[in-house]
Amino acid sequence: MAKKITKALIPAAGFGTRFLPQTKAMPKEMLPIVDKPVIQYVVEEIVSSGIDNIIIVTGATKRAIEDHFDAPNEDLVQNLVNGKKSRALEQIEHISEMANFIYIRQKGPYGNGTPVLSGESVIGDEPFAVVWGDEFIYSEPPRLKQMIDVYEKYGGMVISGVRIEKKEDLKRYGIADLEPVEDNVYKIKSIVEKPEPNEVSSDIAMIGAYILPSEIFSALKRVKPGKGGEIWLVDAINMLKDEGVPLYAVEIENGKYFDTGNKLEYMKTVVELAKTHPEIGKEFSKFLKDLVNKPKNQN
Repeated sequence: MAKKITKALIPAAGFGTRFLPQTKAMPKEMLPIVDKPVIQYVVEEIVSSGIDNIIIVTGATKRAIEDHFDAPNEDLVQNLVNGKKSRALEQIEHISEMANFIYIRQKGPYGNGTPVLSGESVIGDEPFAVVWGDEFIYSEPPRLKQMIDVYEKYGGMVISGVRIEKKEDLKRYGIADLEPVEDNVYKIKSIVEKPEPNEVSSDIAMIGAYILPSEIFSALKRVKPGKGGEIWLVDAINMLKDEGVPLYAVEIENGKYFDTGNKLEYMKTVVELAKTHPEIGKEFSKFLKDLVNKPKNQN
């Protein structure tokens, strides 16, 4: 029987260079989606999947992440009490109560495998989830819960998959060569990073979340640095696969993928979620409609 997944790790130590100068002093994970930062959406997905121990791997200029998930300061609480803003007070108090948060400073060479390796001392010999802090999926059941169900049935390693609708967008992702197992579950034969559309046999991208065994730490220590001297998580995953650890993909059902890792996709996410926001959605949608219908010669 597979060990229960009780911990999730969020890498959040990157420089956010695609959003400079905004991210010079503010973490990209704290970019707002209407009234919540990106990383809060990620944490909410993890918690709704049944995990409440969350390790966030940070770097320099990332203190705002810790402050956000900390208990609200007394001055803010008193201000909200005095202003009789009970709904706002409930929301900010809930943030720190969602999960048990552990913060680790990243050490080692650059690359997306390094923050995972940084969590070894906290995770130990348990399987765990890794969820990137700059993208998320709305789905029912939650993406990570769908992945955990597959892990509990098959073991091994599990990666979330999303079908890419536009063929020209395939080169933005890691695309998997797949062997069907059942329904929306596949065994991964290989992953091609950012391929040309005619180089791959599927349109399912490996996006955003992983369930990994503790053996990944040994693999990360053995893997050779790749392009730019960086340590890549996918290289360690492929190493374990070659050593006999099965690797599965779950095509996420009933899901909508939101990418906030670059300016254009971030703005698309903000607009889409603003349109459905309970406080401003109706008026914002009207604003967009009026903007589209505005005569071109009108300032």
